[in-house]
Amino acid sequence: MLLDVRDLQVRFDTPDGVVEAVRGLDFELAGGESLGIVGESGSGKSQSVLALLGLLAANARVSGSARLAGGDGGIELIGARRRVLERVRGARIAMIFQDPMTALNPHLRIVTQIAEVLVRHRGLRGRAARARAIEMLEAVRIPDAARRARYFPHQFSGGMRQRVMIAMALACEPEILVADEPTTALDVTVQAEILDLLAEARARTGAALVLITHDLGVVAGQCERMLVMREGEVVERGGIEGIFAAPEHDYTRALLAAVPRLDPPGGGGS
Repeated sequence: MLLDVRDLQVRFDTPDGVVEAVRGLDFELAGGESLGIVGESGSGKSQSVLALLGLLAANARVSGSARLAGGDGGIELIGARRRVLERVRGARIAMIFQDPMTALNPHLRIVTQIAEVLVRHRGLRGRAARARAIEMLEAVRIPDAARRARYFPHQFSGGMRQRVMIAMALACEPEILVADEPTTALDVTVQAEILDLLAEARARTGAALVLITHDLGVVAGQCERMLVMREGEVVERGGIEGIFAAPEHDYTRALLAAVPRLDPPGGGGS
């Protein structure tokens, strides 16, 4: 098993008291597998994976276990020292954030930001790092990549910035790719292009995928298994086909009912 998460708890200390964002989350992820984590805003989806990577706010308290395969007995991510997490982030687990405009540094050229990951985790330097960065931009189908690599983030469209985020996440060929609402705020055509890129990248690298989304249509096209989260807890889990065909929880049925359909009610013709 590549990643084994047990009894993950995330709490935030606030002026109004303790907020329980994630309660008792369990899941496993095998190499090359695709897992969707689904739920509405505030259900605890993003906080779950941010907790694994040590990226939560300072007022967060995290407990439980998240063991990443490797070495003697694996690497425990929960409570790990900063230097341990820094070796994992970007190299073994990479994240595509929901808003690339805030995730990317507005003051640095794109080539510099991608090269930084390669310098840190692959030991590349100078021309070699820049050449690899341009190669990654070409891999995500950014036209005239050698010239556009010198652009700043604001010079790209939303869809192109998301491509840059994918290129950066894939630069070190991680074993796990986490995509947090990767198509939010993009038009339908661009959404499809981004999802195609993710599928191509996984096929090429063999990376496992954790896809965080509220869109069941996206999960249906990208994932093999899914967790449905509500108010910090998993209310349903299983294979995509089984849940879509016969959801057991009322909340899952409500989410499925909200998915736009092209066929008329009842499946009848006109």
